[in-house]
Amino acid sequence: MEQQRTITLRFLAEPSDVNFGGKVHGGAVMKWIDLAAYACAAGWSGQYCITAYAGGIRFVKPVQVGSLVEVTAKVIYTGNTSMHIALDVKASDPKTRDFTLTTHCVVIMVAVDDQGKPATVPEWVPQTDADIELRNSAIRLMEMRKKIGAEMEAHIKL
Repeated sequence: MEQQRTITLRFLAEPSDVNFGGKVHGGAVMKWIDLAAYACAAGWSGQYCITAYAGGIRFVKPVQVGSLVEVTAKVIYTGNTSMHIALDVKASDPKTRDFTLTTHCVVIMVAVDDQGKPATVPEWVPQTDADIELRNSAIRLMEMRKKIGAEMEAHIKL
């Protein structure tokens, strides 16, 4: 099976996606992100995958109702069972196809077996300078998340 590192999904922003401000609701964008992250991770690993982390979501610009939305997902780091997926959300008027970045984030997906246990994923090895920088950025973000996670423990009430 050939691994698929990148995938782009397209959606039309529908009136049912609108928030009280008349733009597309952030939750709709986050759903599209999760769908693209899953499709990318499953395509890379060849297995069912679950979302382990979604972070650093940056809403750069609002999405207008009626826009054509592209969500591009790309593997930027692999661990033993996890895949770090960088996602860009771009929107445009469907008639012009002049896409503008609206949202960016990194999602971590974990491959699981039929019993729901973490499963090994193929290693991704960066080949270009740009890919090496993406991998290095993912590693730096992973270290930051560990520190944030330790700090957040104080907020968890059992």
